[in-house]
Amino acid sequence: MGADHTPKIVGTVWGLLVLNTLGSAGAKTIIPLPRSLIQMVTMGALVAAFALALAVNLRLRVRASAYLFALTLLLVSSVISSANLESGFGALFRCARLALFVGTLWLLSRWWDGGLTFVRHHIRMYFAVLGSVAAGLVVSPGAALPDLYGGRLVGALWPLTPPQIGQYAAVIIGLTVLLVLGRRTDRAGATVIIVPSLVLLALTHTRTATLGLLIGLVLAIGSLMLTSAAARRFFSWAVLCAAVAAVGFASALQSWFLRGQSKENFSNLTGRAKVWDALLAAPRSGSEKLFGVGLGDKSFGGLPIDNSWLAVYNEQGLIGVTLVAVIIIVLGGVALLRPPSLQRACAIFLISYCAIASYTEAGLGDASPYLLHLALAGSLLAAPAAAAPLATPEVPQRHVPSWARRSEVT
Repeated sequence: MGADHTPKIVGTVWGLLVLNTLGSAGAKTIIPLPRSLIQMVTMGALVAAFALALAVNLRLRVRASAYLFALTLLLVSSVISSANLESGFGALFRCARLALFVGTLWLLSRWWDGGLTFVRHHIRMYFAVLGSVAAGLVVSPGAALPDLYGGRLVGALWPLTPPQIGQYAAVIIGLTVLLVLGRRTDRAGATVIIVPSLVLLALTHTRTATLGLLIGLVLAIGSLMLTSAAARRFFSWAVLCAAVAAVGFASALQSWFLRGQSKENFSNLTGRAKVWDALLAAPRSGSEKLFGVGLGDKSFGGLPIDNSWLAVYNEQGLIGVTLVAVIIIVLGGVALLRPPSLQRACAIFLISYCAIASYTEAGLGDASPYLLHLALAGSLLAAPAAAAPLATPEVPQRHVPSWARRSEVT
């Protein structure tokens, strides 16, 4: 089934999944939003997404997907680890959320055909989210650039943290650049998306998103260089501009990158390493090492873990870490085995970005934008659905009298 046959409601479902993964905690907004209201909106979006996906796919037609199969196993592991309620009843609630999330992706897999339809949905929805961030910056610059976050850009209308905004900006910048190189969008339309997103990314001072964007694009464009002259030209110009910027703006780039931190604080990853060391040093039973303590809020000792692998180890144990590693390795392996194409380049960008961000961001073990990015990569790597053969009309056999059959024999 081609992209042209994808129902429009599928785009709505994808947008609702994006809304669900925006989170319910972040900066202080211009109009204070109760946490309960935010959770009602995000969970309501997920329930609506599942209901719409089920309505448009009542026959439950799905496509085989190694990514979704591994994600389903991760869900089962999460339920087992959360069943003892070591993390409270909230763990079961998060399991239910993850189940709806995975179930919706299974229902949407019917339209995963290696096309770019879901890429466009992804870009549009996250660009709309960045539009709300830009609107908040215009309405109240003080609230959008608070001292609490060191003057970094936050969501003033919807509570979004600088790393979240940086992630959304980096992902749509990378995908849009690849669409331009593949001549699947015009440069004017791409400029409208790329330039504002770059400004917002710079205002967030998010190092992980910036490195993920740069490294992801290098790998993705590198996969196109043998078959695309446009990719070779872009890469050459990008290297030249990077060299000039490194020489002429070295001081400004270093200042932006350090964010006013001391070298000791920078080497300590803004205090993350202390939390990681404490998590790894904490005593654990055999079952806790194997299955974890159940889905939680990705924190340890009241502090955010900010590492996907350690967060998964804490909540889903070694089994969860293994399954997440399988997801990354399988998607990456399939991408490398595919022939060069724009879809493959987009998938490589998304996989590499998530792998890089996993070092300083949590989210690979629960319903999150990162799992949605990887789902998009899975849809891009899916083989096109085979067209159903046209039915040949049955020709009725004509009755031949017995005397005629005898005459034919003689």
